[in-house]
Amino acid sequence: MTPKPIDRRDFLRAAGPGVIAGAELVRAARPWAATPNTEPASAAAPRLLTGCCAYSYSKLLGAGKMTMEDVIRNAVALGIDGVDMTGYWFKSADPAYLASLRHLAFKNGVCFSGAAIGASTVQAEPGKRAEVLEEIKKWVDVTESLGAPHLRVFAGQLPAGATVQQAVGWTVETLKAACEYSSKKGITLGMEDHQGITQNSDTCLEIVHRVDSPFFGINLDITNFIPIAKADAYSQIEATAPYATHTHIRDHFQNGEAVDLDRVWQIFARANYKGFMSAEYEGKEDATTGVPKLVAKIKTLCRKYSSV
Repeated sequence: MTPKPIDRRDFLRAAGPGVIAGAELVRAARPWAATPNTEPASAAAPRLLTGCCAYSYSKLLGAGKMTMEDVIRNAVALGIDGVDMTGYWFKSADPAYLASLRHLAFKNGVCFSGAAIGASTVQAEPGKRAEVLEEIKKWVDVTESLGAPHLRVFAGQLPAGATVQQAVGWTVETLKAACEYSSKKGITLGMEDHQGITQNSDTCLEIVHRVDSPFFGINLDITNFIPIAKADAYSQIEATAPYATHTHIRDHFQNGEAVDLDRVWQIFARANYKGFMSAEYEGKEDATTGVPKLVAKIKTLCRKYSSV
C-alpha cells in the first residue's frame, strides 16, 4: 500500500516523545538544520528502489572468486533495480574497462545506482587535502563513464590532537570544491555516516548545510550511527533521512542488535525519499546465500511502502 504523506511534525508527534527528543536535538544545536537543503520533491510520495552494493561480496571479490562483472550478472538473478559499484575491486579506471562494465550492465538491464571510493577528507595537511580532492574528481569522472548518477565519499577518523570542528572544516573545504566539479557533470556526492566524525546526525547535518550544494547529501548507512542518551539510532536516521542521497541497508547494528527494518522503511517513506535501498551485506553467512536473504527483506518492504 502507498502511505498517505503527512506533515513531518505530525509524524514526530505520532511517533512519540523519544523520537521527538532525538530529532529535535539536532535542531536545538544547529538551528539551520530545520529544513532539508534539497530541490522540491516532484511528487509527494516515496519511491523506494531495491539495490545491492558490490561491497556485499567483499570476501569473494577480495579472494578473486568473483569479479565486478559477476556482481552485475548477480543483479539479474536477484531481480533488483540497481547496483552500487564499490570501486575497490575495479581492475582499473581505464576507459575501455569502464565502458565494458557499462555495456554489460546495459545488456542485462541493470542500472548503476552509484559508485563508491574510500578516500578520507579528514586531512590536516593542505597538500593531503588537495590530493584527496583530486582523487574524488578522478572518481567523479569514473562515475560519469559508468553512466552512474552518484558517488559515495567518506569523511573519516579524527586524527590525534585534532578537534571535530577542525575535521568538519577540512571536510567542508574539500567537499565544497568536489561538488563544484561534480555538479558540472550532474553527479551527486553522498557522504556516508561511516566510522569517524560522521557517526552522529548532528555532524552529518552540519557538513551538509555548510557544503550547501544541491549535488551533496548523505549516503545513509542505517547501522552506523552511535546512539546517545537523547538520540537513539532510529532518531538519528529520522533526522538525516530528508537529506539521504542513497542508502546502505543491513539488518543488524554494529553491536549485533537486529534492526527494525519496517520502522526504518516507515521513516524513509514519510521523508518522501526517492532512491535506492541498497543491501550492504556483512553477515557471517556466505554472501552467496546471505545476500539473497537480505535482498528479499528489502524487496518486501519496498513493495509495502513505495509508490511504485
